[in-house]
Amino acid sequence: MKFKVFLFLFFSNFIQAQTLETLIKGGELLVTGISIFKTTKLTESQDKKVDSKFVATVCVKNKLVEKITVKLDGKDSEGTKVTKELVVQNDGKECVFEIPKGIYTYEIILSNKEVFKKGEYKFEEEITIMVNKE
Repeated sequence: MKFKVFLFLFFSNFIQAQTLETLIKGGELLVTGISIFKTTKLTESQDKKVDSKFVATVCVKNKLVEKITVKLDGKDSEGTKVTKELVVQNDGKECVFEIPKGIYTYEIILSNKEVFKKGEYKFEEEITIMVNKE
């Protein structure tokens, strides 16, 4: 009787050990498989260091009742002329990506070709410009 109990305990421990080992190996494989898909992400400070000459996005939101055209003219750090033109529908939003940092002249033109607003702006960081009737 004692021998049967011993064999039972021995084999149940052996089976549990095999099951535990199998679970650990399976977990290892799962983690290794998932790590293949892992991508390195730049932190915000690293991202700014990489693109220190560019502004990631400059967006224009149109809160007027008609579409507008926004013209941006400026120069990058090497003196190359940069010109961007956005057509923004009423209650819409348009963006320019990776624009060189600098001072730009802007012109907001209504659909009837009338200049709504004109001026200069220094783009140093991401911004969303709201165009209101104010």
